[in-house]
Amino acid sequence: MNVPPHKPLVYIISAPSGSGKSTLVNELLKKVSDLEFSISYTTRAPRGSETNGRQYYFVSRAEFEKMIAEDAFLEHAEVFGNYYGTARCFLQKAEQHGRDLLLDIDVQGAKQIQDKVPDATSIFILPPNRKILEERLRKRSEDADEVIERRLVTASREIENYQRYNYILVNDQLEDSIKLLRAIVRGERLLRTGRTLSAEEAKIVAMGDCCRLANVGERLQPILASFRSSGNPRGNSLP
Repeated sequence: MNVPPHKPLVYIISAPSGSGKSTLVNELLKKVSDLEFSISYTTRAPRGSETNGRQYYFVSRAEFEKMIAEDAFLEHAEVFGNYYGTARCFLQKAEQHGRDLLLDIDVQGAKQIQDKVPDATSIFILPPNRKILEERLRKRSEDADEVIERRLVTASREIENYQRYNYILVNDQLEDSIKLLRAIVRGERLLRTGRTLSAEEAKIVAMGDCCRLANVGERLQPILASFRSSGNPRGNSLP
């Protein structure tokens, strides 16, 4: 009897730089089993203690463009003069191992994945407001002032895309955010089994549902307003 191949659930996680996405992803990988994490390729230089194959695969521009020509990426984009991309092989690897796939990518890459994998679950992580995002960026002490300002401008633009995502998670209290992210991932798995859920499983789904786009309108408005009040560089009004 042939066993049908596992169709991985694909989870897309996006966030403005400084929103705490990396911390949440690392905690999620510790707490949820059978998740294959896709490590992105980039042409930017390593920062601080970053090592090849851990945070990113660091490659030359020529090598990255060769991979583009070979259609080796599920998605790729150029950001601040450097390429970033998700290799197609990670989806194949997840299928072979019977695991689900977690993608940590920006809004440009997320749209490409959503076009190719329309049933992917997308999660957008937001800071509580613009002021806290700026404080977090400055606390990292990685970037010059002009780079921080550029990241804040980019964050304002990225936030305009929140309606493309299934879930919105406001990263205010870290422990609460970890629990919510875990509930979203586990809840999607439970829902896609198609079976009747136990009372405990239904609680997990309900916890994740608190972050569904349709359920976060009231929480979102002050966050959007904090970025709107700082001035929208594109001259467009935020939704």
